[in-house]
Amino acid sequence: MSEAVRGGLLRRHRDFRLLWCSETAGKFGASLTGVATPLAAVSTLHASTFEVGVLTAAAWLPWLVIGLPVGVWVDRLRRRPIMLTAAALSVPPFAGVPIAARFGWLSVGLLLAVALLTGTAAVFFQTAYTAYLPSILEPVDQPEGNAKLQGSASAAQIAGLGSGGLIAQVAGAVNGMFVNAATFLISFLCLSGIRHRESRVTGPERRPRALVGEVGEGLRLVAGDPWLRTLTLFGATSNVALMGYQSIQVVFLVRGVGLASGGVGVLIAAAGAGGVVGAFVARGVARRIGTARALLVFELGLSTLALLIPLTVGGAGVLLYLAGGCSVSAGVVAGNVIKASFQQRYCPPELLGRLTASAAFLNYGAIPLGALLGGVLGTVFALRTAMAVTTAGVPLAGLILLFSPIRRSRDFPTSRPPTAGPGAVPAPAGEPFSGVRSASRAPGANP
Repeated sequence: MSEAVRGGLLRRHRDFRLLWCSETAGKFGASLTGVATPLAAVSTLHASTFEVGVLTAAAWLPWLVIGLPVGVWVDRLRRRPIMLTAAALSVPPFAGVPIAARFGWLSVGLLLAVALLTGTAAVFFQTAYTAYLPSILEPVDQPEGNAKLQGSASAAQIAGLGSGGLIAQVAGAVNGMFVNAATFLISFLCLSGIRHRESRVTGPERRPRALVGEVGEGLRLVAGDPWLRTLTLFGATSNVALMGYQSIQVVFLVRGVGLASGGVGVLIAAAGAGGVVGAFVARGVARRIGTARALLVFELGLSTLALLIPLTVGGAGVLLYLAGGCSVSAGVVAGNVIKASFQQRYCPPELLGRLTASAAFLNYGAIPLGALLGGVLGTVFALRTAMAVTTAGVPLAGLILLFSPIRRSRDFPTSRPPTAGPGAVPAPAGEPFSGVRSASRAPGANP
């Protein structure tokens, strides 16, 4: 049945609408903080380029420390209560930053502590959220759901980035944290209104098992499957390069290009607009040329324009940053739509939490390494040189996709053999990605 007849998910599916509102609010706050935190560090605390890189790394470090066991816990427990708890625990740290600033307690160390605390909550929320979505949507609706979530997340990030710069210019960078705290409160309230209740985990999945064994099961699932292994290796490598330049882009635009705080936020937000376009066109391009080919176009073809970013100069030269940033955003978001739909269909539901955590352990775990790399390069070399090295890594990471089974396929497989173990080879790709499948339901950076 066509979407026009059934109506869009946001109109006809109340629980998805609330989940969409929750995720959109959270992305808006997170992107606002992504600008406000480095601006506060640079303009208020006069932090060095390396310290700014460390701040960015701290927000993602929990994925390396607890990412794998969290995946097991998510598979053992109901996902919505985990998301509610994570959202609630994110409010006080963000609200406390401007309060601490008023009493003269603000420091880089305090910002690091906030980044670690909220980053830990994000590990639980994101892992549970990715595994939760298939439980409220039928397989026929999952591609549309992923596209809408990715598109709205990109739009929210654009608004958050622009707001972060404007708030920093008008009211001070640290005051943006109040807005971020409010967005997590909104996220909590939206999740509270979802009527769908997950059933308790019963049967074999509920039996106590060794945590290490279950973590290993998730890792073997990723390592033993050529499709999942390729996407995970690409995501990790790509994120090192993406976060390498993103961790120092605020410093580069302020100190290297000479933009004011408000201009930085507006420019970064405008570059993020490519993500909305990517989410909008992803499914159509995938249907026309195939999901595997579409991923190559988005993640390898568009990413080459990242090389324009370090050429940015003042005046009309900011258009180079805009062109490169828009292309990268479009490619990453479109690729995420395709990959998320593939993984949700391909992986057994009872293993989805472990798959999400295992892939995120490597993908998101690479982000602090990229942030530290950006900080180190920006300290040792000139900022423009550091930006050139890190942005060059974005298209180079796409070569992993080119030298993999993806290059020889039109589409990703739509199901995994039911008797396959973690290392089994999947059935070959067959039907094109149409968003319709009758089988049972099966995660800006790459997930």
